[in-house]
Amino acid sequence: MRVSFGMLLLAGVSVAGVTALLLPPVTAPVAATNAAPGLARGSYLPDADRKYPTRVLWGDEHLHTGWSGDASLGGTTLTPEDAVRFARGETVKSSTGEDAKLDVPLDWLAVTDHSDGYGTASELRAGNPEMLADPTAKRWAAMTAAGGAQARAAQLEAINAQATGTLPKIMMDPKWMKQAWAKSIAIMDKYNEPGRFTALIGYEWTSNGGNGDNLHRNLIFRDAADKAGQVRPLTTFETDDPAVLWRWMAGYEKKTGGRVLAIPHNANLSNGRMFEDQQYDGEPITREWAEMRARWEPLYEYYQFKGASEAHPALSPTDEFANFEIWDTANLNGKTKQPGMVAGEYARTGLERGMVIGARVGVNPFKFGAAAGTDAHTGLSTPVESNYWAKGAPAADTWNAVHRKEDSGYVRRTWTQAAQGVTGVWANANTRDAIWDAMMRKETYASSGPRITLRFFGGYGFDAADARADKLVAAGYAKGVPMGGDLKPAQGAVPTFLVAAMKDPRGANLDRVQVIKGWLDADGKPREAIFDVVWSSPAKRKPVAGKLPPVGDTVDVANASYRNSIGASELVGSFRDPGFDPRQRAFYYARAIEIPTPRWTAYDAKRFKVKMAPEVTMKLQERAVSSPIWYTPA
Repeated sequence: MRVSFGMLLLAGVSVAGVTALLLPPVTAPVAATNAAPGLARGSYLPDADRKYPTRVLWGDEHLHTGWSGDASLGGTTLTPEDAVRFARGETVKSSTGEDAKLDVPLDWLAVTDHSDGYGTASELRAGNPEMLADPTAKRWAAMTAAGGAQARAAQLEAINAQATGTLPKIMMDPKWMKQAWAKSIAIMDKYNEPGRFTALIGYEWTSNGGNGDNLHRNLIFRDAADKAGQVRPLTTFETDDPAVLWRWMAGYEKKTGGRVLAIPHNANLSNGRMFEDQQYDGEPITREWAEMRARWEPLYEYYQFKGASEAHPALSPTDEFANFEIWDTANLNGKTKQPGMVAGEYARTGLERGMVIGARVGVNPFKFGAAAGTDAHTGLSTPVESNYWAKGAPAADTWNAVHRKEDSGYVRRTWTQAAQGVTGVWANANTRDAIWDAMMRKETYASSGPRITLRFFGGYGFDAADARADKLVAAGYAKGVPMGGDLKPAQGAVPTFLVAAMKDPRGANLDRVQVIKGWLDADGKPREAIFDVVWSSPAKRKPVAGKLPPVGDTVDVANASYRNSIGASELVGSFRDPGFDPRQRAFYYARAIEIPTPRWTAYDAKRFKVKMAPEVTMKLQERAVSSPIWYTPA
């Protein structure tokens, strides 16, 4: 019987049959005897002797329900409980009354409703008389009840009011938040079932820079309600400055003994502010500020419905895969982007800027790993193209709706929204502690939707045998560092990287696996290079002038289908940096790319018998991106 590379990749041991991937975890919850806080249904004891993680756990770090003001005003009625039940694999009624179910459940979920106006709009929808006494709130309630375009208009008005600090005072009263927060964290504890499903407590802090520059952060707690309930979420009614948020986080940990981290929202609506070379208030970046950002924000969101934030074609012109689900038109309030702004919005340039700042102040503030979430405002985490339920409740089949008003300076159609993403976490157990700890050490990766298994290690002592499927994982941990790690200063050696990927068992084959390098040259200027390390059909596809030919295309757009007759199910290889200079700062990360497949717009066109406009994107090449491995000279 053939030993499956896929299982070797996951476990580092020989296990027969790739179909084993489709089976549930072999360790089931046992009866609770000494249950920790939040273990309402069972307890779980992970393998204490496990030396390294052998299984990737999939989850969404960014999901909204009807308890977020903009979601509720847009027509979302689902609660955090509905969201968790759906993520666990149960069938729920969507806000439009249809049955919704995931093909494959998630392993974990963070519900991150907005702290600003937390729980207020749901009270408004319920007809709370105290809310309806305010004329603006009453008008929004009527518009929401009318549905359709009026509900969308109410939602956009509320987003603009939040961004500009003009929400009705009744909606800023913290009592609504306190009530909703207490209910939400109790729900997450109720459904947290170690060993089977992890429900992470969280919220989204929604800084908008005073004018719609999206600087949101998702806060993820390691803790149960007994600690998270000792505080209420910080709002931007109190501050828009991320440094104040970090101090709030430090205060939470000091008060409760708990732990919390923040994941910045993908930055393509920040109008260049997410990775700008200054503090929020315009002051120069100091070592202390850089230390705080690096400490509290270990991950960054690469993929979500607002598009991809890995790379931009204008910033990375030699990267043929950079033009993927790009949003670069305006900020959250429709203020159009000015020249130069995109450079402060994409992960790769953020990583490069981080090295420049680190060389100047002694600490790299943008030393982040990779994460992804849907940012869906439906209560339904659906990053899969064939099962996409849109960003907002009314938009399930309105592919050409206007996402922004025509008079705001630009038009954003809903077909440009993306069905992505999901985070892979290499954790020792499906528990809050293990998943959160993996996030903190950056042993995570971002996928645009497919559950591609991805491993990435760097070190100096690897040999040719270590790049074999049966050796790679054990060698990676024994001789090097995994994704999210730091290489030691070189002592006359050149680093080698081990990389391996396996297709989503229910998805498309793989085109190639690449290593992306960023570094500072002798003049301290950032540079980057993309290396094709291993690819499908190597006997037929030979690089020409350093460029690998396309894998091909089997997509039938009319039938929203494709064939896995091209590509590879598994790819494994190694990369030795030919241009390594031990005096230069550098980072490396892996990117696994699928063969072309139908986009959600193709599935909707077939499902709803719609003829899409010629400019609508109907197919794509999905991908997964690892957290980097960094090199810093002594």
